[in-house]
Amino acid sequence: MSDRKIKTVVVDDEPLARKGLRTRLERHTDVEVVAECQNGLDAVSVISKNRPDLVFLDIQMPGLNGFQVIHKLRELNQPIPMIVFVTAYDSYAIKAFDIHAVDYLLKPADDARLSDALKKVREYYSTQHQDEQSRKLVNLVAELTGDDCEEILRKLASGEEIETNPYPDVLAIKDGSEVTRVAVQDIQWIDAAGDYMCVHALDGMHIMRKTMKELEQELNPQWFVRVHRSAIANIRFVKKLVSHISGEYHLILQNDTELKVSRSHRDKVKAAMKM
Repeated sequence: MSDRKIKTVVVDDEPLARKGLRTRLERHTDVEVVAECQNGLDAVSVISKNRPDLVFLDIQMPGLNGFQVIHKLRELNQPIPMIVFVTAYDSYAIKAFDIHAVDYLLKPADDARLSDALKKVREYYSTQHQDEQSRKLVNLVAELTGDDCEEILRKLASGEEIETNPYPDVLAIKDGSEVTRVAVQDIQWIDAAGDYMCVHALDGMHIMRKTMKELEQELNPQWFVRVHRSAIANIRFVKKLVSHISGEYHLILQNDTELKVSRSHRDKVKAAMKM
């Protein structure tokens, strides 16, 4: 292994947990803690900016959990660093992630267990296997369902099967003799225009002949929510939900598109935005 230190980020919503882990890490001279994060959103920003070699990532966090942090980094085309999961769950449950993460730590982590984890980190680091580990981790996150992380771990602990995502990653939109493949994750919103659907994606608008109900059934409800009789929005592109004096609600997308939210869909929209 070279003399270059392992750039490390500690992510945990509990201040005492971050402090305790950092104190233990400081005893290892080849590890340099370059940042701490108290939530998943900060973690995405800090990891993208600092490009650390290693992240101690808490799984259970408000906002973005540990799995969602990895998914967001993937969406932003950011390299995935070596990951050591940190969790309060028992070893039986988290061992299912051994082949995807470098290692895991149970709270509160003791010195011996941390040393074992860092030994694995050094082995990955010195043999350049972190790329393989990152690929496996990304595959795991891509395969998980929309269940939150606690539910996933509960299923693992009880031996239940975790089903893969049944929703397509790509919509094939036919226009005459041409078929355009549109990445579902790039779709911002969809609205109806007579017998056609206007699919507004990052690369422009696409017209497809399908009913709103058919499209709604094809799209992952974790991300796509019906906001009106004739409109579906991708929550990942929503900037804010605005209420007017009249009692009407409107969604404002990141590109400043404004979508009216009907009364019958208001509660569902609020739930999707975790309000």
